[in-house]
Amino acid sequence: MTASKPASSTIRAQQQALLARLPFDDTRDFDDAARGLVARREPNAVTGGDGEVVWDNDAYDFLDGDAPDTVNPSLWRQSRLNAIAGLFEVVEGVYQVRGMDLSNTTFVEGDTGVIVIDPLLTAETAAAAIGLYREHRGDRPVKAVVYTHSHADHFGGVKGVTSQEDVDSGAVRVLAPEGFVEHAVAENVYAGTAMSRRAGYMYGAALARGPRGAVGAGLGQTVSTGTVTLIPPTDEITTTGHEETVDGVRMVFQMAPDTEAPSEMLVYFPDRRALCAAEDATHTFHNILTLRGAVVRDPHVWARYLTETIDLFGADAEVVFASHHWPTWGNERVVEFLANQRDLYAYVHDQTLRLLNKGLTGPEIAEELTLPPALENAWNARGYYGSLSHNVKAIYQRYLGWFDGNPANLWQHTPVERAKRYVDLAGGAAKAVAAARTSFEAGDYRWTAELLNHVVFAEPGHRAARELLADAYEQLGYGTENGTWRNFYLSGATELREGSFGTPTATASPDVIGQLSPELLFDAVAIQVDGPKAWDERIAIDVALTDTGDRYRLRLANGVLSYTKAAQPDTADVTVTAPSRALPAVVLGGLDPERLAAAGVEVVGEASALERLAAVLDPGDPDFAIVTP
Repeated sequence: MTASKPASSTIRAQQQALLARLPFDDTRDFDDAARGLVARREPNAVTGGDGEVVWDNDAYDFLDGDAPDTVNPSLWRQSRLNAIAGLFEVVEGVYQVRGMDLSNTTFVEGDTGVIVIDPLLTAETAAAAIGLYREHRGDRPVKAVVYTHSHADHFGGVKGVTSQEDVDSGAVRVLAPEGFVEHAVAENVYAGTAMSRRAGYMYGAALARGPRGAVGAGLGQTVSTGTVTLIPPTDEITTTGHEETVDGVRMVFQMAPDTEAPSEMLVYFPDRRALCAAEDATHTFHNILTLRGAVVRDPHVWARYLTETIDLFGADAEVVFASHHWPTWGNERVVEFLANQRDLYAYVHDQTLRLLNKGLTGPEIAEELTLPPALENAWNARGYYGSLSHNVKAIYQRYLGWFDGNPANLWQHTPVERAKRYVDLAGGAAKAVAAARTSFEAGDYRWTAELLNHVVFAEPGHRAARELLADAYEQLGYGTENGTWRNFYLSGATELREGSFGTPTATASPDVIGQLSPELLFDAVAIQVDGPKAWDERIAIDVALTDTGDRYRLRLANGVLSYTKAAQPDTADVTVTAPSRALPAVVLGGLDPERLAAAGVEVVGEASALERLAAVLDPGDPDFAIVTP
């Protein structure tokens, strides 16, 4: 294992300049993050059924005192805040467990039981969180679960706090915004392999915790690595102003689709004067486009919904809390916080569009655009998770796409072919590395990385290029304020030095796949078809669902798997009959007839047709290269 390097003089000077520029004497966030502490969970490590540690907040105990040279002091401050863990009282009857996963879970006490809001990412951490709550607040039964939005860290732990049986019996309700299931499962399945691999970089999954490694991801420390579960909602919320009362707890909902998630809602508790902002107002500039990959979000709509939030609840709310970070108390501060967040998304959106219409490209706008002083000096607007740089480029992408209008960029060579030509232009790898070393010594790590990336893609085995590129990534990681940028840079350095660490956490779990509708399931299979390999295949499959009476015709032709519910004049090669809940076995079972039969799936006709379809499926590579070709 290659040892990490110290911070360079360039990075040390950068850190000192930031310390002098930002208002580090404002410690209100530390007061808020510690307020209402009921108890800590000690030790705060969670293990799975196999004894493996799936969460260890104690690994961040080094986050104390002043920032070391190897961590941006603003990110160090944010990570110290995020690492403050325990059970906290928000207001009477509302409690949060923080520091148990990337996200928070909230417990709202009713007449006889408790409502759980956003039960973390995995069942193991959610069970530990509700265990801590019950240890100090009594063994209150769960009466409802609320999913504020469709990201896995807000529903994946649901089976740690309740069961499918309790939901099916009506003992527990599950409330979620309109479109929740479709978006929750599609995001984690369609591009799930690629997203999960990149998420390993984004959350620093393979990095050692420490001042030269992972210090946090800005939104929280990292993701847990336990079991991702899902129970579908019993109640779908569709309208702003809709009110529900569960176990004596009144909840007023505000719909906020296509903000931080495509399916999202905020929840106001009028009897507690408490607003749950979901993930639309947190103590960071959030992502317009997350580095793991996703559909580009709409900051214009995001800002508009936050204006609506202020209009709806701003006159009364005395506390705002979210599913990440710590609450803000006092009506004046609540409104200021929401307004800052609103202005942040609106300003960056509008100014990006202004400069875009002057002909600037995404990277050019990212270098030119600066925030007004009021936002620049607001800790909750700092780019710990999203960054001004990559969010500007995302907005550009949302409106104009990947092409910047320059014909030279319309039909470029692949990264490897471009790299070979750049290295040749430089006079060979040795000269390119020498030039990069000069840039590194001058503190120009961005150019060092760009130049050496070409060398590594042209000659992957070039040891000196890999080592120096890892050093450049390391310094860039040390200097960045953004937690996910730091993790990406340091993960890249790790893989260059030690090889691939693969995909530590995958969110496309059996529970998630099990909630795919037939159409989403067929789409998920179609995405896996190896087109060229399937060019000459002609297969017709009927799928009959016994519980709904629906019948689908799947047809593989010209390398495309299509489907329809329309009646067909011809007979299929094979007919698959099953209840809807057994249908995911078609995917998970690999289309093997014996496994399908064991799952209650009846196969009639030419069973080999399923095997022929399986033979042309390509499920993707969870270990694909990122920093090497």
